[in-house]
Amino acid sequence: MSLDMSIEAVLKRASLVLSETSSDSPSLDAAVLLCHALGKPRSYLMTWPEKPLTESEQIAFDELLSRRTKGEPVAYILGEREFWSLSLNVAPSTLIPRPDTERLVELALDKAMQIDGDLLDLGTGTGAIALALASELPRRRVKGVDYQEHAVELATGNAKKLDISNASFSQGSWFEPIDAAHKFAIIVSNPPYIDENDPHLSQGDVRFEPSSALVAENNGLADIETISAQAPNYLLDGGWLLFEHGFEQGEAVRNILETNGFTEVITEKDYASNDRVTLGKWHQ
Repeated sequence: MSLDMSIEAVLKRASLVLSETSSDSPSLDAAVLLCHALGKPRSYLMTWPEKPLTESEQIAFDELLSRRTKGEPVAYILGEREFWSLSLNVAPSTLIPRPDTERLVELALDKAMQIDGDLLDLGTGTGAIALALASELPRRRVKGVDYQEHAVELATGNAKKLDISNASFSQGSWFEPIDAAHKFAIIVSNPPYIDENDPHLSQGDVRFEPSSALVAENNGLADIETISAQAPNYLLDGGWLLFEHGFEQGEAVRNILETNGFTEVITEKDYASNDRVTLGKWHQ
């Protein structure tokens, strides 16, 4: 870009460039990246549209824009993402928290009102689900587990950043780090559920996310099957198990839960009216 371009001109140019890439929201992406380069809030862009960028600001913005045009997710470029009104640090080693997952949090909170006890988040990643639950239930203990050591460090850092003291995180494969005597009222998981041959894996932001957090065997259902089989050993009587899953997996996940003895099994839709969360109740 040439020097001395105004904020308005820079945004228009960047939006046009991004509209020709895989970005679903070119104008928003351009604005968010420019705010990051300038170290200013969104209101600054609207208040001073005619203000020219300095050379260093333009260079900084051009670097960010170049990364986005290559498909790198905005969340990874900025190193943070908002989820449940919480500002979370993110990294390429973990999934980017998505708005649809807030539906899982809503349903878990609803069920948590029916039964006392601790909550467990399996495959916690950034800690998004666990921290959202902990922020809403400050008197309840929330445990997060992830197989990746870096994810556990990231989630722990997010808890400290947000001053959430009732959430803790451990490394291990699913229930591996959980004491056999520890029973939970609620177990939630957004596990890998995409089939390895799914064409979406080569599209959009997903291309940059860790495949280990996305892909599962048996048509994407292997980890859901594993967790469902083991969860009864860690649930209180009347406790609930909730999964986020693919929009075409509702029936399959319901069958898995029912096969493992869960009752009151139901699939709930996300904000786009797609099947997204399936849950079941456990009775000893």
